[in-house]
Amino acid sequence: MLIEVKHVSKIYRMGDTEVRALDDVSLNVEKGEFVAIIGPSGSGKSTLMNILGCLDSPSEGDYIFDGKNVSKLTDNEMAEIRNKNIGFVFQNFNLLPKLTALENVELPLIYAGQKPSRYKKKAMELLNAVGLSGRIHHKPTELSGGQQQRVAIARALATDPSIILADEPTGNLDTKSGVEIMNIFQRLNEQGKTIIIITHDPSIAGYCKRMVHIQDGKIIKDEKVEG
Repeated sequence: MLIEVKHVSKIYRMGDTEVRALDDVSLNVEKGEFVAIIGPSGSGKSTLMNILGCLDSPSEGDYIFDGKNVSKLTDNEMAEIRNKNIGFVFQNFNLLPKLTALENVELPLIYAGQKPSRYKKKAMELLNAVGLSGRIHHKPTELSGGQQQRVAIARALATDPSIILADEPTGNLDTKSGVEIMNIFQRLNEQGKTIIIITHDPSIAGYCKRMVHIQDGKIIKDEKVEG
């Protein structure tokens, strides 16, 4: 089992008020799954993503990632898991504007200590895999939204992570670009990559093989997707 979430709650305190963003959530994800976590704004899905991505810790319960109980780790230990094992794709792309597409993808490989000959070759291969071989020297402002998200996906794949976490990855894209991005995720999953998509959009969730519905901080439905 890659992910085990056991009776996790996330509680925020604002003065005398207690807000349960997550309330006794349990969830397992196996290697190679393609899962949508779907819910309306304020449902707790982003809070759950932050815990799954080792960006935050639960207030109660345990989160076990690939055999390690993340709930018991220090911030530095969580950062190590995050950097080595989790690739993030965000709605706003989060590309560095002064760097080219190639340089954006090279960045995590440089941080990982790879040699220039190695990281340049790997970044080129990843951009080619997402259909951007002709745009490698373009900066984000010279790329369409769909192309920027392809760069972000290539960057997320750079360190060959155990899992890709994508938060509303088509939220800033037109319908055609959104379909193209979801087709890339489908292809990556067919190649064995574990992918979790956070979305409010049922049509996007329909590309996945499993839908986990979240509402008011609780999982209300967990279903396989036919087709």
